[in-house]
Amino acid sequence: MKKKDLFTLSDDDALLARVAWYYYHDGLTQQVIGEKLGLPRIKVSRMLENGRRTGMLEVRINSALQGCLEIEQRISDQFGLTDVRVIPQHEGGTLSARLGQAAAQYLMHHLTDGGLLAVGWGETVGAAIDRLGHLMQDRNIDLVAMTGGVQAYVEGLRFAGIDRNMFLVPAPLVVETPEVAQAMLRDTTVRNTLDMAMRADFALVGIGALDEDASVIRRGYIHPTEVRAMRRGGAVGDVLCRFIDDQGQELAFPLHDRVIGLPLASYRDRPRMIAAAGGLDKVPAIRAALKGDFIDIFVTDEVTANALMA
Repeated sequence: MKKKDLFTLSDDDALLARVAWYYYHDGLTQQVIGEKLGLPRIKVSRMLENGRRTGMLEVRINSALQGCLEIEQRISDQFGLTDVRVIPQHEGGTLSARLGQAAAQYLMHHLTDGGLLAVGWGETVGAAIDRLGHLMQDRNIDLVAMTGGVQAYVEGLRFAGIDRNMFLVPAPLVVETPEVAQAMLRDTTVRNTLDMAMRADFALVGIGALDEDASVIRRGYIHPTEVRAMRRGGAVGDVLCRFIDDQGQELAFPLHDRVIGLPLASYRDRPRMIAAAGGLDKVPAIRAALKGDFIDIFVTDEVTANALMA
């Protein structure tokens, strides 16, 4: 196969987007980009110059060009999503940090002054909030938690700035009994905070795989021995500690009666939910979540996207 044939599935704009992302986002040199994509360094330089000259590239990567355009459209069409962002494959940096930055960039273009962002928790969400720190200050954007679990949120939100309003649910994520959960959900502060999350402009969540390294297991919300039973019960992953089957439907697990938060079906109308997730181990969980009809916008990486559509 000739080198130029590697790009027969992408038009010139998609190739420019890839080059620009590597150059501006990942900080690769033009020489390294050329070697990675099989292009002469001078061609990389000319593409960037032409992109800037014609207005296709600005100081930031133009949002219309981010990611891998063809696979974005295929994912959007298959799962009925409002928008999809796919970032190019890159060896450097952690995947959660890169996805967090991509989610943050999407929000930078869509959150308005005085907006409200509802958030889940986890490494990718935390990375996005880190990147959004100055923007939240400048645009007076507030954050609201979507579940209990104060410690997990404090860890994830510590970069957001101490003078911004962060509305936390004053309760654990998982409590001992359904009766305790019901009592907490009747509490005025808990109920008002969860209602506020429903009124947010956007919500940002991760998607968890059902394995021993999942966040809900590492944080002790469920025991590793429960994983096998959940798999037998049809679970393939979780969103906000709500475990779903391969069609994205929330399963009737007793655990859910002890979670301080709202069922996933509550989010099907509002707010606009952004899910940022990647990794081959998460593909079954991601596919299921996208089928569940509660996610509007999806942010992932190139390898995960191709595996998702394989």
